[in-house]
Amino acid sequence: MLTAEENEILTRVGPQTPMGRMMRRFWLPICTSAQLPEADGDPLRMSLLGEPFVVFRDTDGQVGVLEELCMHRGVSLALGRVEQGGIRCLYHGWKFGADGTILDTPNHCNARFRERMKAPAFLVREAGGLVWAYIGPKGRQPEFPHYAFMDGPSEHGAVIRLNTPVNYLQLFEGGVDSSHVGILHSNQANPTWMNDEFTAREDEDFNPGALASGDNAPTLDIEDTAFGFHYVAKRQGPPAADGNPATSIRVTPAILPVTRIIPAPAFQFFVFEVPQSDTVTSTYIIAHGPKPIDRAEIIRIMGLKEPFWNDEDCDFRADWANRLGQDRSRMKDNWTGFDGIEQEDAVLAMSMGPILDRTREHMVAADRAVIHLRARLLESVRRHEEGEAPIAHGLDLADVRSLPDTVIAQDDRWQDLVPGNLRTGRTAMTDKARP
Repeated sequence: MLTAEENEILTRVGPQTPMGRMMRRFWLPICTSAQLPEADGDPLRMSLLGEPFVVFRDTDGQVGVLEELCMHRGVSLALGRVEQGGIRCLYHGWKFGADGTILDTPNHCNARFRERMKAPAFLVREAGGLVWAYIGPKGRQPEFPHYAFMDGPSEHGAVIRLNTPVNYLQLFEGGVDSSHVGILHSNQANPTWMNDEFTAREDEDFNPGALASGDNAPTLDIEDTAFGFHYVAKRQGPPAADGNPATSIRVTPAILPVTRIIPAPAFQFFVFEVPQSDTVTSTYIIAHGPKPIDRAEIIRIMGLKEPFWNDEDCDFRADWANRLGQDRSRMKDNWTGFDGIEQEDAVLAMSMGPILDRTREHMVAADRAVIHLRARLLESVRRHEEGEAPIAHGLDLADVRSLPDTVIAQDDRWQDLVPGNLRTGRTAMTDKARP
């Protein structure tokens, strides 16, 4: 159980909060590249860690991230014209480049005025189908992160975004909670649950809910790493060929401050729970693997469809007027009355309210990874407040992996199956970012 003070520290992400200050030391996704499909296209009004921004792609295809309100008189640049190498405010025509350079001030024809000031602009990079921004203290940004999904052909990955009106931690905690997979996601994990039997799901190698065991009370082993921690969920497996007991294991890394990697039989699911504000979270899901992947199939298995979600505004919609969209007439053969992994996760997080009061919980052994996530986040905040680097700051993360359900002998070391997680601790190679 957390104290009220600890819960406040963990959930508040504004500029003047301990968690907000720590998170601002990292590169974070602010939108997908697909949301800016063309040069001089419509600008985006985006929020990140409680602050408003405008994101646009200029004539040369370069992405800019600026403070939303025009530095002249405070009008939103999200209404502006994107043209001829910059974004122009509708009010008085002031025009800004992607790096904040003032390109034009039609109502004040003084070149020296333009040259001595710049609009508040932020470091930005594109990689892995995402637009990343650094909005922390100037000159203190880490090297740009490198994840495995940034490598290989684009058809081997699929990027999805959804914006859910809840605090980021409710979603992040669900992502490191292995015991809920075989229960909440029964239809994806065990297609014969309604017959009180277990049947392994072997027809979808892109299914992150597929389990190899019907044991819903896994034993957890947790190990701290340079990037945060990883843990193994051990479930009772079928006997080995020699008749000795065996264990089915699944390994999940938690990369601070907002990332986890969920395994599927043939793919890795990189999930970022990025706070837009204290009560709205942008979830970025990147499915990535050694072969082409069908994005439409990922959307289907995630349950992302109308009326809950669309691929244009990416907002997740559900409310209590219709029981958050639950169809109870289907619950004889559908465990939840909902469809798909992410739909179920988002709806249950919303059912907790915008920010959960964790002082009222009653935790059990299966919640150990959730408890550890909170402890590591609080430790990272403490380090940063004391002038140290936060956990995972500046690491090369290319070798970090999850492990799908794998049967091992009881005395085998699970860590040997994810060696990259243990050696990840070196800083990223130098990689210059555009100011």
